[in-house]
Amino acid sequence: MTSEMLPAFIESSNVERKQSLSEDQEKSQKPRLGEGFEPISKRQMKKLIKQKQWEEQRELRKQKRKEKRKRKQLERQCQLESNSDGNDRKRIRRDVVHSTLRLIIDCSFDSLMVLKDIKKLHKQIQRCYAENRRALHPVQFYLTSHGGQLKKNMDENDKGWVNWKDIYIKPEHYSEFIKKEDLIYLTSDSPNVLKELDESKAYVIGGLVDHNHHKGLTYKQASDHGIDHAQLPLGNFVKMNSRKVLAINHECNIVMNLAKKCMEFVFVAVFEIILEYLETRDWQEAFFTILPQRKGAVPTDKACEGSSHDKKSARVEDGLDSDSSEEENNRNELESPHEEEKQDKENSNESTVNSIPH
Repeated sequence: MTSEMLPAFIESSNVERKQSLSEDQEKSQKPRLGEGFEPISKRQMKKLIKQKQWEEQRELRKQKRKEKRKRKQLERQCQLESNSDGNDRKRIRRDVVHSTLRLIIDCSFDSLMVLKDIKKLHKQIQRCYAENRRALHPVQFYLTSHGGQLKKNMDENDKGWVNWKDIYIKPEHYSEFIKKEDLIYLTSDSPNVLKELDESKAYVIGGLVDHNHHKGLTYKQASDHGIDHAQLPLGNFVKMNSRKVLAINHECNIVMNLAKKCMEFVFVAVFEIILEYLETRDWQEAFFTILPQRKGAVPTDKACEGSSHDKKSARVEDGLDSDSSEEENNRNELESPHEEEKQDKENSNESTVNSIPH
C-alpha cells in the first residue's frame, strides 16, 4: 500500500467506526422486551380504549350537564309558580315572626343527676333547639348555668353545639343577667295557674331529669330566690273521661301527675306547648297537639258532653226499669184472681172428700 493511499484508508475506517458506534447507541436507546416494559394485556388494552373514549366524549358530557341544569331551573320556576299560595317550605320560613318571650332552661341541677340522666337532658335540649328553629314564632331561647357534666357530654358527643344559632348559651345563672321582676318559674308544685303568656317576661323551666327523686325542688328554688312561679293550666283543659266512678281527689291526682311529668321529667313537652300556644293562642289546642291522648284524657268540653250523655242514658235506663216493674205488677194483679179461684175449688174438693163417710 502506497503512502498516498494510506490517508484515504484511515479516513474510510474512521467513518465506518463512527457509523457502527451510532448504530449501537440507537439500539441501546430502543426499549427491549423484558427490560422494564411488559406486554400489554387485553384488560389493559380495554382500559386504554375506554379512557380514550372518555376523553373524546368530554365536550359531549359538558353539554349534557348544561342542559340538565337548565331543565332543573325551569322545573324550579314552574314549582314556585304553582306554589304561589305559600305551601312551600321556603315561603313558610319567610313568614316567621320572632317572639320577644324569653324561655330559659335552668341547668343548675347538674350535680343532682347521674350520667344517664345528663345524656337524656342533652337529647331534650337538642329537641328544644330543633323545635324552636322550626317554629313559626320562635322564642328567645336561653341555656343558663351551662357547665359540668352537661358541657362535657356535649363536647364529646355533639361538638357542633358551638355553632348553634338563635340560642344564648351562658355559664352564668339566669338571675345574674335578667331582672327578678321579669322572671316566672314554671313548676307543677306552684299554686298559681298560668292564664296567658306575657311576652315581656322570661319563663324558666327546670332542666332536671330526676324521675321524681327530687320532688318540689324547682318550686323551692323559686321560693328561695323570691321569683314568681306558676304552672300551666293543664287541669282547666284536660279531663279524665272514665265511666267508672272515681273519687274527685283520685281524678285530680291523675291530672296533677300528668302535669308533673310534663313540667319536670320531660320539660321538652312544656317547651313545645309554649311554642304551640304562641302560634294558636289556644291552651286546649296546644295541650292536645303535644300531649298523647291516653288514659282517657279528653278536653273538658267533650268530657261535659260525655257526662250529660251518661246522665241521659242513666235516666232512660231508670225509666225502662220503672216501666218493667209496672208491667210485672199488672201481670201479678191479673194472675191473682185466677189463683184465688183455683184455691177455692181445691178447698171445696177437699171438703167434699172429707164429708164422705168411711
